[in-house]
Amino acid sequence: MTLSPSLGFTHRRSGTLRVAAVSALAVTGLLATTAGATAAAPAPTRTTAAAAAAPDIPLANVKAHLTQLSQIAAANGGNRAHGRPGYKASIDYVKAKLDAAGFTTSLQTFTASGATGYNLIADWPGGDPNKVLMSGAHLDSVSAGAGINDNGSGSAAVLEAALAVSRAQLKPDKHLRFGWWGAEELGLLGSKAYVNSLPSTERTKFAGYLNFDMIGSPNPGYFVYDDDPTIEKTFKDYYAGLGIPTEIETEGDGRSDHAPFKNVGIPVGGLFSGADYRKTAAQAQKWGGTSGVAFDRCYHSSCDSLTNINDTALDRNSDAIAYALWTLSAGGTTPPGGTDYENTTPVAIPDAGAAVTSSIAVTGRTGNAPAALKVSVNITHTYRGDLVLDLVAPDGTAYRLKNSSSDSADNIVATYTVNASSEAANGTWKLRVQDVAAQDTGTLNSWKLTF
Repeated sequence: MTLSPSLGFTHRRSGTLRVAAVSALAVTGLLATTAGATAAAPAPTRTTAAAAAAPDIPLANVKAHLTQLSQIAAANGGNRAHGRPGYKASIDYVKAKLDAAGFTTSLQTFTASGATGYNLIADWPGGDPNKVLMSGAHLDSVSAGAGINDNGSGSAAVLEAALAVSRAQLKPDKHLRFGWWGAEELGLLGSKAYVNSLPSTERTKFAGYLNFDMIGSPNPGYFVYDDDPTIEKTFKDYYAGLGIPTEIETEGDGRSDHAPFKNVGIPVGGLFSGADYRKTAAQAQKWGGTSGVAFDRCYHSSCDSLTNINDTALDRNSDAIAYALWTLSAGGTTPPGGTDYENTTPVAIPDAGAAVTSSIAVTGRTGNAPAALKVSVNITHTYRGDLVLDLVAPDGTAYRLKNSSSDSADNIVATYTVNASSEAANGTWKLRVQDVAAQDTGTLNSWKLTF
């Protein structure tokens, strides 16, 4: 997990960070228990049909991957950091496993701090290419150590979950894609490079992105991202079936690789077991461990080694990944309500003129709009996207979707996500579009709300 200046940390940077030269990506083809830690728990009893369908992820397999990553670091200067040979060796190890298991893999390159960075993308054959469910983890460490919890744990668990898909010869309704990101510790640079390389038409095909960063912390908590209600509920349901309470993840907000996906409107979720925040007495009472001590006291340190892993947390979180993959990739996993409201009547957008609006009447719902209300737009534009887009709620509150003068494409086909949970769902919602550039014309072809 990357450091956050807003939390009082300082990024460790060598030279000027620069992301460039994104290449070689086919976007559509596409351990030992720490001393004193809880021993590995037996395979939990699952209580739902979806959980029963998902396989148990063997802890021994996940730890075998961690052992390999540890050995790679030891043979390459003690770390697996961006631009160091240990990182490329880590990528090669994961890629070889996936290639042998029948995945279609590709390397995406980018440049940061004068060194070549690598993202590894792996696609499982089949599934709806217009509904992509992606899981990912950053594979780089800091230069101080091997990074076995941060983030060997997430990388190894995602790898073993992908291999479980192969062993089961899973035939999901959605298309499954996996990613291992480079240069996360320098500011999420690998995942940013990947997301920035996706045309807007490809971004709209994502059903969700699941992120796993530090899931085996030695003094663990059980934290669930709350960014998307469907993904959040999936993980909470899994842990409820085990009788384990969870908390909303806040320590890592904006500090890991889900952030670039979230910033372009892709639904995100994930798991986290804690970094350098200290476990409270209340958390120790419900989860065990030691209060007043960091969840991971070896965070970004040389002691983040094979002894810096809690087997129970790693086992539970690895199984939760499989549960989410099997559940969310199946047909019928629509968001709560799962209803689209669409207006397909074209509206002309005048050149440098007054704003135009297009309306959708929402009826028959109860309560407020969801916190992750999706707004999908299709606009044909003849210049460079000098548009202002606002979603106007029934009470007149405007939610800014877009204010840009540097769009890279004439046509805008995109999905935005806004938090409109304070708004009553029923009523007339409006999309307001204004062209603010001269010598520019356009048409709002269609738009829809997804509850």
